[in-house]
Amino acid sequence: MEKKTPIKSQRLDELETRFSSMGQPAYRAKQALQWLYHKRVKSFEQMTDLPAALRQQLADTFAFDDLKPVRKLGSGDTTQKFLFQLGDGSLIESVLIPASPALYGEQSDRRTICVSTQVGCAYGCKFCASGLDGFSRNLNAGEIVEQILKVEEISGEKINNIVFMGMGEPMANFDNLMRAITIINAPWGIGLGARHITVSTSGLAPRIRDFADQPLQIRLAISLHGATDEVREQIMPVNRKYNLAALLEACDYYQQRKKQRLTFEYILIEGINDTEEQAVALAKHANRLGAKVNLIPYNKVEGLPWERPSIRRQDAFHDILKRQKVASTIRREKGHDIDAACGQLRLQVSRDKSFAENADTR
Repeated sequence: MEKKTPIKSQRLDELETRFSSMGQPAYRAKQALQWLYHKRVKSFEQMTDLPAALRQQLADTFAFDDLKPVRKLGSGDTTQKFLFQLGDGSLIESVLIPASPALYGEQSDRRTICVSTQVGCAYGCKFCASGLDGFSRNLNAGEIVEQILKVEEISGEKINNIVFMGMGEPMANFDNLMRAITIINAPWGIGLGARHITVSTSGLAPRIRDFADQPLQIRLAISLHGATDEVREQIMPVNRKYNLAALLEACDYYQQRKKQRLTFEYILIEGINDTEEQAVALAKHANRLGAKVNLIPYNKVEGLPWERPSIRRQDAFHDILKRQKVASTIRREKGHDIDAACGQLRLQVSRDKSFAENADTR
């Protein structure tokens, strides 16, 4: 049996072509997308202004690929973590993060979703839970988009900011990532402005250049986590292929093309990258690129040896950046009490034998 195409992976132009091949006027494609993204229907049968015969054709041709909620955790800081099961039984995570006045000033209504792009991760950052069970596959664009729709449905919150910082390396799933962003940004899709979308990468320098060549003004965050090759290689194997010099050159290219400030994400790990020397080197990189630094105290992952530094040590590191005139913040206690770091909930549930035995793989 031929596998159906995920309807939420389709662009308007592609649907118009497909509808024409069915003998339907092109405007029917826009009608179908209105039902998907504005009215959020659950089936083609609910698209009541489409002819019945067309609805049946769509059901025979396309898959809805609805994510199945498996578990939801709520945090004391109102962060919410969602575990979803895909059609093949794989598990992915999404996190809904509330506004932080310290970070966003008056934008107290900001609701950010942290979205996954892969099942697992192949890049093996030593401090991260996402890759502990290895890499399974890329998500298709519909599975990426559906996380936003499903989290809005379950939480009742309107998402107005998206960060691709969940499970997986977004740049390693580049084509599906960009297709999903097109759907998220388009007025016929979710309709979120490009400047409210941020893509994070652990340092795939060639893909950063490709990303810079895209027409949309999407923001870029670099998961740096080490300010020298020596430290970065200790915790991020990707640095052996694309060292700091190659990564920073790609960042230069991005800024030349986009004229946008990029962000360095920097997880503070006790005794590894929280030294004065690392802070000074980080400040040098940030000042050269005009980058903002987002410091993130490490979220403890069961089975890994790393610890978060004391608040005193976090503040000392931050003070060095501030003295060097680096725009920087510390993102404290966003979901720490619900293990909100990438991949932790998936890892716990996937290793739960009772869940594995009873999983609905549909």
